[in-house]
Amino acid sequence: MKGNFDSYESIKKWKEEHIYRYEFDTKGLNEFHDEMMRSASQLALLHLEEIYGKPPCSYSWFVMGSGGRFEQGIISDQDHGLVYEEHSRQAGEYFTKLGEELSKGLFLIGYPYCEGKVMSSNSLWCKSLLDWKTQLIHWMDEKSWESIRYLQIFYDSRSLVGNEDLVKELKKTIFGYQRQEPKLLQRFMDNIQHIKQSVGPLGQIYVEHSGQYEGHIDLKKTAFLPYVNAIRVLAMKEGIIKTSTLDRLESLSEISKYRDEMLYYKHNFEKLLQYRVMLFKNATSYDDVHYLNIKKMSKEEKRDMKTILRDGKKLHHYVQGIIDKGCLS
Repeated sequence: MKGNFDSYESIKKWKEEHIYRYEFDTKGLNEFHDEMMRSASQLALLHLEEIYGKPPCSYSWFVMGSGGRFEQGIISDQDHGLVYEEHSRQAGEYFTKLGEELSKGLFLIGYPYCEGKVMSSNSLWCKSLLDWKTQLIHWMDEKSWESIRYLQIFYDSRSLVGNEDLVKELKKTIFGYQRQEPKLLQRFMDNIQHIKQSVGPLGQIYVEHSGQYEGHIDLKKTAFLPYVNAIRVLAMKEGIIKTSTLDRLESLSEISKYRDEMLYYKHNFEKLLQYRVMLFKNATSYDDVHYLNIKKMSKEEKRDMKTILRDGKKLHHYVQGIIDKGCLS
């Protein structure tokens, strides 16, 4: 799948030459992104080993956001973190440098820096296993909007390089806490209450009225987030470690009380992923892969899209009801 890379520039060249082979294949596209990011991480580690030697302990480099959920588009920014096993100054200094090199490497091969600084180069996302556990508990105790948002981001983490058991152990910290404090899930629901209005009372799809994407619908805010956010909360409730929204829907559908609803919403989400593929062909920026031109859709496609949008709200209310019931019991 990949060539022999001796520089970030060679990875970038390979990426640009081959990525459009996967523009109609969401699974293949995300596997390609994984390969490119792993290649960059191997080079980053080589650069570090030349100066500072081998890593002092076991570690995991993990991806989050759409990368963690295996839902990246053609153009994707950075969302990643580091957890290392040894709690020592030596390890901290080493992995701080590795985190900085990883972020730089990804940027050089064509992944823009995360505007929210959710990257291994940020000390908030690069910590020892012990410090990560302390931080997760702090986020869960603190109850602020920002802390809950950080927990949501972390919960989509998926180990890309290294010891994946470290990430699994951190997620068990979250599961253990929420079993003792079920109101944590309610705080998650409170954090995702705002859903951008997408369909009017007469069935019209609301589009952007001005700017570069006039006449387009923001698929990320109106369609993806209602599904992704609601299913994440339900997955957390049931202790599901899988990060892909489709995989979470599949796992939830195996629980009898959710089966019919989850199979229905899984079908919707699969369609949504297919519609997003329509955005890849002429995308030149990160935002391009989120805005869909309604005028280019057929009547049947518009009907489909209205159903997907309306059902995103229904799914949100369905999950809200489950969480409310759990908090009262």
